[in-house]
Amino acid sequence: MENNNTRVAIIAANGGMFDAYKVFNIATAAAASDKEVGIFFTFEGLNLIHKEAHKNLAMPEGKEHFKEGFEKTNVPSISELLEMAQEMGVKMIGCQMTMDVMNLEKEDFVKGIEVGGAASFIEFAKDADISLTF
Repeated sequence: MENNNTRVAIIAANGGMFDAYKVFNIATAAAASDKEVGIFFTFEGLNLIHKEAHKNLAMPEGKEHFKEGFEKTNVPSISELLEMAQEMGVKMIGCQMTMDVMNLEKEDFVKGIEVGGAASFIEFAKDADISLTF
């Protein structure tokens, strides 16, 4: 029998387009199947929730042909996936330490994120059934 309290903890530490697809595809799929999902964004992973940066994520060099494939198969954009994740109640925590180091404020990020230290995420992740890092 499925445990409806399944918790998925994701660390997003990389900030490229493929990283964003991995993070948001897993997060939205888990949320769609009634899992409780939390993502901790740190270092370059903060790009995925930055107001402007998430709209202009770099495609890995030599992988530009994926752009056409994404469009042809109607894969949602990163902006759309981010919005879907938020609508589905995915908890998003921006790393306070990284934000301080990079001189970023909560206002630099999309609405609805939380800001916290590693301890905030550990509190969420300690009961996780699935933990992933991208």
